[in-house]
Amino acid sequence: MEYLNQILGIHTVYLKSEIKSIPNYISERYRITPVSLDEQPAVFVGLKREPGTIDVLAKHMERIRKIAGVPAVLILTALTSREKIYLLREHIPFIVERKQIYLPFLGMYLQQRSDGEKQNTEKMLPSAQLLLLYYIYSGCGELLTSEAAQKLGFTATSISRASRQLEEMGIVQTEKRGVQKVILSDMKPEELFYASRSLMNNPVKRRIYIPAKNLNNQLLLGGLSALAEYSAINPSSVMYYAADSISLYEKDSSNRLYSQKDQCCVELWRYDPKKLSEGKCVDRLSLALTLEEDRDERIEQAVEEMLSQVWRDINDQRNRKLQRVVQRL
Repeated sequence: MEYLNQILGIHTVYLKSEIKSIPNYISERYRITPVSLDEQPAVFVGLKREPGTIDVLAKHMERIRKIAGVPAVLILTALTSREKIYLLREHIPFIVERKQIYLPFLGMYLQQRSDGEKQNTEKMLPSAQLLLLYYIYSGCGELLTSEAAQKLGFTATSISRASRQLEEMGIVQTEKRGVQKVILSDMKPEELFYASRSLMNNPVKRRIYIPAKNLNNQLLLGGLSALAEYSAINPSSVMYYAADSISLYEKDSSNRLYSQKDQCCVELWRYDPKKLSEGKCVDRLSLALTLEEDRDERIEQAVEEMLSQVWRDINDQRNRKLQRVVQRL
């Protein structure tokens, strides 16, 4: 595919090998072509006919991936915003010719911009990620950047830079209203989170293990310790904490866990975890991002349970705001 080479410099080679043991219901719906993307084996999956719902498509793509033993990339000629949200949420790699590329196994996400707008394949700045998460917690809709800056402790320069990057990435829109700048999106909080999830960084940069007795600072619970507070999963035998600086603990730290009884884990975050926290734990959306690469089914289930409660809480918060507005009228 010349598009990949022109835009990202990915050399694509179509292979002559065949994928065996493809069920009829799969082969009837899809064209499956083995390829090499810069020597990374994969298969391109084209549509012969509409697969049905996104849930059905996700199951078929996962089946193809397992049979082929390599990443399966959906090849499309067009994609609506709603369809893109679902594909990103399900982590389904896709290519829309001349428009969009989502190849998470290569760490790439690129979408077409309007004239004069930058194409950005990089991850978010920590400040942009903080702003986006605060916007989601606020229920989306309209948000004054001045309000967000006050809550997050941003300078005028940092809030401007963060909002500009989110707009350039196509995640939100911004609007000037007099001297005020407003962030806008027509997505619901859950939709926006899943649509932008692949662009966000894992908040944790590094983990160190220290003697538990040396933990003389009041840190937020993070990792599996926080997840146990937010869900029904059993607590970890090792306590996890989050901090935006670990300089106090590095002297007696190690990069490996030697004793579950005597050591605890301190996670170094890309941004101050206290900015979005409302209790003794890190915030739930950031926590979900820190655990995204953990493939333990129990942890995945607990994270989904936690996120479901987040969406309920945000919806309840929006309803209460609406009721207060109605009562004032």
